[in-house]
Amino acid sequence: MAMTLRLSESELEALRDRASRSGVSMQDAARQAIREYLIRSEHRERVSNAADLILSVHADAIERLGQ
Repeated sequence: MAMTLRLSESELEALRDRASRSGVSMQDAARQAIREYLIRSEHRERVSNAADLILSVHADAIERLGQ
């Protein structure tokens, strides 16, 4: 599926420079950045959900430790 990505001049130049130094196309560099963003976002969500579960399961113990 095609998509148009609008970048500022400074973003475009930074992407062009980074891609060139990495030996990849700007498209490949952008796609890799998007994949990494999605992985980080999913990881944060899993960690947050796990922390919520731990806090709810162990709420009494956590409250006692805080006193």
